[in-house]
Amino acid sequence: MRNRYQLIACNVLWRELCYYAAQSRHEFRFQFLPWGLHTDPPQLRRAVQAAVDQTADPVDAILLGYGLCSKGLEGITARQAPLVIVRAHDCITCFLGSRQRYQAYFDANPGTYWYTPGWIENHLAPGQERYEANYRHYLATYGEDNAQYLMEMEQGWFKEYTTAAYVDLGVGDTTAHEQYTRECAAWLKWRFDRLPGDPGLIRRLVDGDWAGDDFLVVPPGHRIEATNDAAILRSVPAGAASESGPDAAGKA
Repeated sequence: MRNRYQLIACNVLWRELCYYAAQSRHEFRFQFLPWGLHTDPPQLRRAVQAAVDQTADPVDAILLGYGLCSKGLEGITARQAPLVIVRAHDCITCFLGSRQRYQAYFDANPGTYWYTPGWIENHLAPGQERYEANYRHYLATYGEDNAQYLMEMEQGWFKEYTTAAYVDLGVGDTTAHEQYTRECAAWLKWRFDRLPGDPGLIRRLVDGDWAGDDFLVVPPGHRIEATNDAAILRSVPAGAASESGPDAAGKA
């Protein structure tokens, strides 16, 4: 059966979602939101909820191209159509193919900063280009002494990391993105690691194959809530009291 889906996603996933949606039998409308909203979870929550609420034409489901994303997706409420989201903390799970693979890599390499084509295109990732751009900005805005201090603070944060992990699904020519990551790793004196991507979760999302525990389907009148365990997400009635924290309920 051919269904109609609204797909609301972070712009870092536009390439992969469009590619695999084009191979699906279903019909799609896309809305990509700016990268960086996850740094302000309430802002991300408002933007995603607004996109859900503004879905005008009847659709069979609204697909969310996000993970929990710093709890920015907690509280998102399904209105007329069900919501479907991958059970994931963030989009890297979608690139790796499972939250189990993501967790295993994180456990073995806790100081990892992830690079993907979408992340590289949408923000300045750690590396020489970011350092020089931020220094110019701080120098022009705050003066030499403050610029030096702010750069020392940022570089101190980077010392928490040891690995630049590059992962992509091979959609289009992304050789320049991998090379960029290698250069960033060399400049930062981090280890470079390249992981093959697995499109399984993205394929299943756009194909409507949501059986099992990899996806959460939120029926109308319910909202997303964090579980704070391996399940990551669950669906609860929109009016139910939150069990995961004071910021979840009532802020959609």
